[in-house]
Amino acid sequence: MAFVLGIDSSTQSCKALLVDAGTGEVVGEGRATHPDGTEVDPRAWIDAMETATAGLLEKADAVAVAGQQHGMVALDESGEVVRDALLWNDIRSARAAEELIEELGGPAACVDLTGSRYVASITATKLRWMRDHEPENAARTASVLLPHDYLTRFLSGGLVAATDHGEASGTGYYSTRQRRWLPELADRALGHPVDLPYLAAPNEALGTVAASVCAGAAARGTVIAPGTGDNQGAALGLGLGPGDVCVSIGTSGVASAVVDDSVHDSAGVVTGFADASGRYLPLVATLNAARVLDLGRRLLGVDWEEFDRLALDAAPGAGGLVLQPYLDGERTPNRPDATGIIQGLTTATTREDFARMTVEGLLCSMKDAVEALVGATGEKVRRVLLIGGGARSAAVRATAPSIFGVEVLVPNPAEYVALGAARQAAWTLSGEDAPPEWTVPGTAPASAPFNGRTVRSYAHLRTATAGWNWGLE
Repeated sequence: MAFVLGIDSSTQSCKALLVDAGTGEVVGEGRATHPDGTEVDPRAWIDAMETATAGLLEKADAVAVAGQQHGMVALDESGEVVRDALLWNDIRSARAAEELIEELGGPAACVDLTGSRYVASITATKLRWMRDHEPENAARTASVLLPHDYLTRFLSGGLVAATDHGEASGTGYYSTRQRRWLPELADRALGHPVDLPYLAAPNEALGTVAASVCAGAAARGTVIAPGTGDNQGAALGLGLGPGDVCVSIGTSGVASAVVDDSVHDSAGVVTGFADASGRYLPLVATLNAARVLDLGRRLLGVDWEEFDRLALDAAPGAGGLVLQPYLDGERTPNRPDATGIIQGLTTATTREDFARMTVEGLLCSMKDAVEALVGATGEKVRRVLLIGGGARSAAVRATAPSIFGVEVLVPNPAEYVALGAARQAAWTLSGEDAPPEWTVPGTAPASAPFNGRTVRSYAHLRTATAGWNWGLE
């Protein structure tokens, strides 16, 4: 029996799962927290990983790390950290993103080259910010890694500087169409040539765990797999197949799918990532997701169980109420200054209608994300896999099939990023052409008549408010 270790080094914490390589059964787990903030000493991630993997790494025959995407880890000639890593959610490089887009010939040219439109999260923009605001640090920077690359390098004892195509596709200096680095874009951003990590194949073995990291793992010959980004890890953990769309309702909302061809959305709504299996992972994000539900619950003054009961006691359509849930601006569609809007309030409106409206408004917003994905890929949606904190809501689970218009499955709550990393490690260990087939437990497929009236009412409200000047006093 072989065991593999999957590590999820996310923004807030590090999770590790020891998994039976044949069945996907979790047999051990660990966790440790990360420091708060949008810039972090990456050595803190090593400390957290050592805590989370204690007692597990030495039992693993292979290990892989899936990490938060985009973060900039700048190293000097000797491999030492130049400055704290700038994370994906650090927005100081927003202006740098605009400048780089202009230098590349505009948004369409940027997307054509890299698959994505530059925003502050993209690694290249952080390099440009460092060039302009910390020239001494920029001059010292000899190589750039991503968060998961940094941890993979540590596991190898500093011998391996490698990444996978999925993680590379979020840097802004990688071509999803050609599946190669664009080093000239990294050099342009930083102001001088910089070394980039080796691009590994999806199941390529990169070496073994160093004795200085874990003597037991070194003696066992624990293989190091390439690792990947967190979104790619989740897709692999869920086993997304043709026609599957993953809808994640967390702090933000995300719709993603695995497709065969690279995606280049000139509008910049769909981000054209590569995935962890040799294919592609186009992704659409919204700013407002689970917190929409939380706002509805708080305004009604009820707990989650009562909120769900109220929403499910109302008829579909919420008595004519429609919520546009752009509470603090939105990115899909791109309305950074928008706020939430409720349409259809009357003296007959009930608490049940209000709860139902909240659920339907959130799901209609996520349907917009799914439709953007379909428009960019041309792929037909066969089913939706619903994950994230918002998927715990009974009202969301019950209502989703009627809004999406397809079957909806809700996988059991699990650490799918870490499971995806473990699945990649098992794939690397096996040497097979495809990753192992692991069962993802969850609900049976649920379906319901399509609630076209609510979806159309929501679309009408979205269209009617498209030209509003939100800056008016």
